[in-house]
Amino acid sequence: MTHLLILGGTTEANALAKAVAEQGIPATYSYAGRVENPRPQPLPVRVGGFGGAEGLARYLRDQAVTHVVDATHPFAAQMSGNAVAACREAGVTLAALTRPAWTAQEGDRWHHVPDIDGAVAAMSGAPQRVFLAVGRMHLEDFAAQPQHRYLLRLVDEPGALPLPNCDVVVSRGPFTFADDQALMRQHGIELVVSKNAGGTGARAKLDAARALGVPVLMIDRPDLPQRTELSSVAQVLDWLAHSGVNLGV
Repeated sequence: MTHLLILGGTTEANALAKAVAEQGIPATYSYAGRVENPRPQPLPVRVGGFGGAEGLARYLRDQAVTHVVDATHPFAAQMSGNAVAACREAGVTLAALTRPAWTAQEGDRWHHVPDIDGAVAAMSGAPQRVFLAVGRMHLEDFAAQPQHRYLLRLVDEPGALPLPNCDVVVSRGPFTFADDQALMRQHGIELVVSKNAGGTGARAKLDAARALGVPVLMIDRPDLPQRTELSSVAQVLDWLAHSGVNLGV
């Protein structure tokens, strides 16, 4: 019997969960547990880590999982690596639902860095007003550059923050070009720091930066193990059908 595990937490994962539920495919949706109030799903949900690749492999065997779709964030490199290793160990079929990376357009002023450490190092120098769009878990890293005034946009209300000078906006995407342009004007943003997450939900800040002539410090995606990569829900459903899953039952 089919049992699909969706490693979720993204817009793409949510769309896949809806499609899978409509097709009647037995599935479980897994959240990493980093967001306090995750979106409800039309599938059974589990929240929290698995305990590394070994723990995930054990879960796959215990729950008789037959297929895994890794629809986590493109920067969830540890989880994606664990998924590859666990599925190999447990003999489970794996595919990734990934967003195409963003590419610079005419008028963009992007400076590429390979990782968070590279972004922190690149921000040495005179104080600037910085839109820091890297997620809550990396804020501590940027405490090494306390001279800047940071604008943070977070999904949940934060507790104590490691940055001495910051403004916080609590909001959940997708975001619009008009709103992001207004936000950046309001805060006098001089630099945007962004992971190359891809997709449409968070792209507006890059379009707004281009329109305002604001440079972007772009953190490139991490290298991931070889795996089957799909770019749409329709491709995932086709992949499932070709691997023996009955759709529409």
